Amino acid sequence: MEIQKIATREGYGKALLELGRINKNVVVVDADLGDSTKAELFGKEFPERFFTMGIAEQDMIGAAAGLSVSGKIPYASTFAVFSERAFEFVRNIIARNKLNVKICGSHAGITTGEDGKSAQALEDVAIYRSLPNMVILQPCDSVEAEKMVFALAEYIGPSYMRVHRTAYPAIHDKNYKFEMGKGEVLRQGKDAVVFASGTMVHESLKAADILKNSGIEVYVVNISTIKPIDSNLIIDLAKKTKFVITAEDHNVIGGLGSAVAEVLSENYPCLMKRIGMKDKFGESGKPAELYKKYGLDAESVAEEVKKFVKK
Repeated sequence: MEIQKIATREGYGKALLELGRINKNVVVVDADLGDSTKAELFGKEFPERFFTMGIAEQDMIGAAAGLSVSGKIPYASTFAVFSERAFEFVRNIIARNKLNVKICGSHAGITTGEDGKSAQALEDVAIYRSLPNMVILQPCDSVEAEKMVFALAEYIGPSYMRVHRTAYPAIHDKNYKFEMGKGEVLRQGKDAVVFASGTMVHESLKAADILKNSGIEVYVVNISTIKPIDSNLIIDLAKKTKFVITAEDHNVIGGLGSAVAEVLSENYPCLMKRIGMKDKFGESGKPAELYKKYGLDAESVAEEVKKFVKK
């Protein structure tokens, strides 16, 4: 039987609809991409609470800000790379004033594939992580994406949630409980620890299986909250293994790798390897082919970890 694969953007759209049915204060603002972000599922059932701003991301953020101060819980969604057009609005209106706006950036990373480098956000985590008061989330599967949407409705403050176009099988079941700010150990190990986020959690789990055949056992940890990051877990597993690897579909500058390095440099300096886009833009191609070319597929991750540990 073929394993069902669902993209995290699908989980986002499904959860928005379910949340809208139970919380009348939830509203959705979109920048002409509801079909792609799956926010249109909400819009079809609740047209009076769905506001499409056209290709005008600054208007989207401004409207979301106004709705938030009116007592609503706005979710504002567009492509991750297009959300960056409104960065100054996010900085000065949303983050600076701690407004309760939930931004969702879809189609992040080179897994966006054929859309090409202009649509593949590889810097969004770095940009939003630099803002005070901003929470950064990235689910590894559709189930976690759904849980995040509901968790954000309870959280009061600004946030950025990063989701993907490419479908992956579920890691979690429906009973999974997402806890903001906590990393999740998915695989036990002893020789090294791989901290991964988003799609790279899947590649890292497959890499762990490959490595086990070579006699190397690694922890695999799902870091779905990139800010605030789980510093205690990072330090604890670094002390246990002495070898730390990060894996992300994002520039190695400013993203998960940088966040983990910041924690370790101030608390437990150790050997570390960052796997991700090496300060490059992507290109158009099938997601699997791009992952292989840029060293993000499971085989490449396993090879990098093997060389790192044996060295």
